[in-house]
This record gives sequence, C-alpha cells and structure tokens, in this order.
Amino acid sequence: MSLHDIVVLVCFGAAILVGEWFRLSAPGFRACAPIASAAALGLAFATEVPAGHLVGYSWVVILVVGGVAMGVGAFARWVAGADLGALELAGRFGGLVAATILYRIAHLGDGLGEAVVAEPLSPAPRAGLMLAITAAALLVDLLIHSSRSAGRGLASWRRRFLDDLSSSVALSFAVAVTGVLIPVATPPLGLAALPLFLFPLVLSLFAFRRYVAVRATYRQGIRTLSRLTEVAGYTPSGHAARVADLAVSMGSVLAIPERELFDLEYAALLHDIGQVALVEPIPGGATVHAAPADQLRIAHDTVQIVRETGVLDDVGAVLERQTTPYRQLLEFDEEIPLTSRILKVANAYDDLTGGAQSDERREAAVERIFLGLGYEYDPRVVDALVQVVRSPGGTA
Repeated sequence: MSLHDIVVLVCFGAAILVGEWFRLSAPGFRACAPIASAAALGLAFATEVPAGHLVGYSWVVILVVGGVAMGVGAFARWVAGADLGALELAGRFGGLVAATILYRIAHLGDGLGEAVVAEPLSPAPRAGLMLAITAAALLVDLLIHSSRSAGRGLASWRRRFLDDLSSSVALSFAVAVTGVLIPVATPPLGLAALPLFLFPLVLSLFAFRRYVAVRATYRQGIRTLSRLTEVAGYTPSGHAARVADLAVSMGSVLAIPERELFDLEYAALLHDIGQVALVEPIPGGATVHAAPADQLRIAHDTVQIVRETGVLDDVGAVLERQTTPYRQLLEFDEEIPLTSRILKVANAYDDLTGGAQSDERREAAVERIFLGLGYEYDPRVVDALVQVVRSPGGTA
C-alpha cells in the first residue's frame, strides 16, 4: 500500500469521523449520520483515485478504516454528552459491510491481497450498479435500526420499519446519490470530489437543525397553551402534562409510530382546553366524572379551538373521538383512532388519581378503569397502562 493510498484512506476516514460527530437526531425522525454514510459508501466504491491510479488496499482495510472512523466519531459524541446511538451506529456499519461485500468482492472479485482489479464496467452501468448496491446497503441499515422492535412481535416490527422508512426516505435518497457521485467523480477530480459532493449534505444538516429548533419552539408553545385551563382554575396543576407523558409512554408500549406520538402528545396537552367555555368548572376538573353530554360538549369545544389554529388538523382528529366509548367500535364498527383510545384511558387515570403518587390511589384508579374494560376502554390500551404504571419508576 503506497503513501497515496494512505492519504486516500485518511481523507475518507476523516470525512466519516466528522460525519459521525454531526449525527442528526430529533424526535419523530430516524437518527442518522448522512455525511458519514455517504463518505463510507464512497470509500467502498472508490477504486481509482485519481484517473490511472487503482487503489492498493483490499476490502478488509475499507471495513477497518470505516469501522474505526465511525466508532471514534460516535465515542467523541458520547464523551461530549450526546447519546451514543449504538444501534444506529451498527446499522451504518452494517450498510458499509453490505456495500463493500457486494461491490468489492462480488463485483470486482477483490480478495485479501492489496491489488484492485480494473473496473470492468463503463461509467453509466457502473453508476447504476452502485445505486442498486447502495439501496441494498441502506436497507440493511434500516433493518438493523428497526430491530429494536423485534422483541414486540412481527406487527410491531413492521410498523417500526415502515415508520423509519417513511421518515428517512428523502434523506436516504440524497445519501445514495452522493455516495455514488463521489466514486464516479474521483477519477477526473481526485480527492477533491469528497468535499465537493459532501457539501450539499452539510447544507442540509444546518437546514435540518434549524427546522428542529423551530419545531422545539412550537412544541413549547403548545405546552404553554395547555396551562391555560390550570391558570384559569378549571383543571388541577400539571394535569395536562401528566396526561401527555402517560399517553406517550403508553403509545410507545403499543409501538405507535413516532409521528403519531407527536399528535398524541399535542392532543393530550390540549384535551381539556374546551373547559374554558364552561360557565361553572367541573369539580376538580375531572371530566371522567362528568355526564356524557358534558364530556361531548367539552370535546367539541376543544376540537373547535384546536382547529382554529389551522395547523393541528391531525390533533383535532384525535381529540374528536377522545370521549367515544370503546363499545361503539365493537357494536357499530365506528372508527376510533388508537391514539384517541389511549388519550381516553390516560385522562381517566389521571382524573382518578388526581396526580397522587401513592400506590393505593394508583391501584384504585386502575381497578376503576378495569370496571369499564371492553365497554368504555380498549383492553389492549388498558394493558399498556398497567405496564407503564406498574413498571419500576412508572408514571404516576
């Protein structure tokens, strides 16, 4: 292996390491490191850097350099206080392994020696082959990442896989194209192709972080608005936040897709906002004790207020059915979103406990909910409630 080959490996390794440092992670999106993934694919595919100079390292070196760079970058983030993201890291390395094996071994016949065979394809068919291999590599990454739901059954894993796929398809396409453009451009451009084609991903990274900051501000605004009923004396202090935390925990147990978890959280925070239209507050703000007609009126007023925003239509759909008894789904085949059924149970539990931390109040609330099992409340949702509140450190 020549000095030039070492320089090539160092440059690609540095790009992967920096890409791991700038990993993207936000609620509702699959955590990823697009710069690191694209650079790793470029390393797996690049065989001529620049024109006339076939690289002298084998596929084993590619995996070692890529794996070490990913590991060092992830470890640096962990030392700095960020989440290690071990499963995401394993997915990215798995994608690199898949791309390297399919291209360097299956296509080029690369063995353990240091010599690389000449590329048998012209640029256009080669690019097509690399795109197909990239798709397979990204699929391996996605399968590994989704495996965290494998223990909950096939249906849960399938929902998680589809959720991860839908949340990352656009960025994965950008990574795939970049990962192919780098090795295609290295013969005429040399190592200059690496920063040139990674730069658009850098811009996307900053745009994504800006979007995440805006959404965090939006989320905080929703939480502030949810305290309106507490300040006005209609609901107990902390009720909306407790219902939201409990509902999200139950939704996670039921493997609700992350984007639906956002709608569930916002709906739980705003579920009592319609009480501000009441002439006389409900005693203790507990809608579970209110008459069905009063519950419907509060839900209707809540939906009207939420839909006036013009941007919370999905949240409104959750709130619209928050008081509907589960039996109407069984008897009349009415459509009641699972998120609405979760919100109904979470709200009833907090109303019955009043936010109390004592085991007696918590168990009494669960027993009271059991009395409406299959009639008022979805048994599957109640099972999720029990898992959450009876787990160590469970929500009170």
